[in-house]
Amino acid sequence: MNKITEAFQTIDREQFLPSELRGQADIDAPLPIGYGQTNSQPTTVRMMLEWLDPQPGDKILDVGSGSGWTTALLSYLVGPQGKVYAVERVPRLVEFGFANVKRAGIANAEFFQAGSMFGLPQHAPYDRILVSATAKKLPQELIDQLKPSGKLVMPVGSTIYEITRTKDGIDTVPHPGFAFVPLVK
Repeated sequence: MNKITEAFQTIDREQFLPSELRGQADIDAPLPIGYGQTNSQPTTVRMMLEWLDPQPGDKILDVGSGSGWTTALLSYLVGPQGKVYAVERVPRLVEFGFANVKRAGIANAEFFQAGSMFGLPQHAPYDRILVSATAKKLPQELIDQLKPSGKLVMPVGSTIYEITRTKDGIDTVPHPGFAFVPLVK
């Protein structure tokens, strides 16, 4: 069994949903968590994690952390030597995500209220950055927060981009055909 499958089996999506939706956790669809945001479709989350390829010990930024589910999955994948920084724009979702992750017993994640720029530059650089909402264009601020050879997985419009920072710029692999809630700045 690969590590991502293990993470999905260990981190129960149900615990990251509003109580009235917990019975729908096995549905392979995005589910509303309030404030116009969703807990993303499990199949899409799995693909994004595969493209991101988080490794034990990585320092990861989770942008648009919502209910904390992706933060918990990432925390599991990077293990106790890794660290996940979760950033969310909606104050109530910062609280919701933090409470969910704490209840799950995860100790290697911190939650932050998103500021005026994308990401969390005060803790950069990151090995990996995951963005779970779509932007109109690729924010340079996020690329600047990657370590050399770091990777960013992010939707722009209806395409999820897998971006690797190189010494000469970036390498980009597009994965079209997705739908996400908008990234709120």
